[in-house]
Amino acid sequence: MTLTAVFGVPSAGRRAAPLLRRYAPLVPVLATVLLLALPVAAGDVSASGKVTPADAASAVLVLTAAVRCLRDRARPLTPAAAWVLGAPVVGCAVAAVTSPDPGAALIGFLRYVQVFVAVPAAVVVLLRDRRDFGVVAGAVVLLALVQGAVGTWQYATGNGASYTGRDIRAVGTFGPSDVMGMATVVAYGLVVALGYALAAPPPGTPRWPRAAAACCAAFLAVPLAVSFSRGTWIATALACAVTVPLAGRRQVLRALAALAAAVAAGIVLVGGFGAGSQVIGARAASITEVTAAPDSSVSDRYTLWSAALGMWREHPLTGVGLKRFPAERDGHAGLSLSSASDTGGAGQGFAREPLLSPHNMYLLVLSEQGLLGCTLLAGGWAALLVLGLRRLRAAPAAARGAGLGATGLLLWQCADFGYADIGGPSTAATAVLLGLAAWWALHAGPTGGEP
Repeated sequence: MTLTAVFGVPSAGRRAAPLLRRYAPLVPVLATVLLLALPVAAGDVSASGKVTPADAASAVLVLTAAVRCLRDRARPLTPAAAWVLGAPVVGCAVAAVTSPDPGAALIGFLRYVQVFVAVPAAVVVLLRDRRDFGVVAGAVVLLALVQGAVGTWQYATGNGASYTGRDIRAVGTFGPSDVMGMATVVAYGLVVALGYALAAPPPGTPRWPRAAAACCAAFLAVPLAVSFSRGTWIATALACAVTVPLAGRRQVLRALAALAAAVAAGIVLVGGFGAGSQVIGARAASITEVTAAPDSSVSDRYTLWSAALGMWREHPLTGVGLKRFPAERDGHAGLSLSSASDTGGAGQGFAREPLLSPHNMYLLVLSEQGLLGCTLLAGGWAALLVLGLRRLRAAPAAARGAGLGATGLLLWQCADFGYADIGGPSTAATAVLLGLAAWWALHAGPTGGEP
């Protein structure tokens, strides 16, 4: 059994060579995803201009798509796809031109174009059908399983990142300097696996891939729980709550039964390690206390959000400029803001991580790019969501797994951006998964029909 088989890729067997030729164009996409399993040296996250192996692979991905377009001499994107994917360039360019720091603005411009325009467009160009989608989806789940296994081991053995005085926080190979990295990729894999598990198999096809996808989703619930990431929990719960009804009424009861089994298994596994199901419960309970009695991390986040809104009010149309939030922060934040957050554990010593963003993608774009940039970027995501949901309603049974996975990913990302923003190695995965969602919403297949 292989993950690629679970997500719709035919068995190789004696057709290994033809299959290799067929899927060779996907190698840069797969490399961008799978290279995120490699450990990243401490300090790579907060410094500007650092290039990870996954970032380098994403550059090769974009180059491969460009070469393919030139070779085929065909229009790479439909006019609608070009408008939806290319619109954010306008907001980024205006914010870069009007920034008082041209050097930092150029770095920010290249990063935004990479994550939100170039890589997603390249994925749309290189993926030809739902089988290609299934290969990349399988790679995402494989990455999530690897990172989740490392994170679960960290939690069980007390070798994770520091949390409440104990080294039990699961961070995978990303380390404490990118404490959200493992939680993000594990959530990606869970949402994708859930989408394929909920899709009813077409008549005459085996049912074991669906069961395997359900097992992957159930396992990934454990490392997600011990990541102690409240924002990721909320985004995952929202994505699952929407994805399950989209799968159809017949799937709801099965999904609820599977969810109950996964929760029960997670409680047994987490509690069995002895480190603290009570810690997880306390962390979950703190979600309801973010207004009445917020902890220091939530208070800092509120202060950063207020600072971002203050920057936007002073520059409502074009913002303060790309990469300018850290420089403008202290002039708009209250004195209660912490200077940095404490990180440590998982093989790294104690360090102070500076608060360089508002931890809210919408407010980050609003403060640095103004209403123009925020409208173009968020408007593109809204368009992809609407188009993706419309396509899902008419999708045949064979394509519903890909549709549910793509729609769930976009829902998850839009929700998570309310508590997080881009930054760190896992951003490369975000770019690829935005491309998967864009492919589902915008790609009509070689004959103009469903992918």
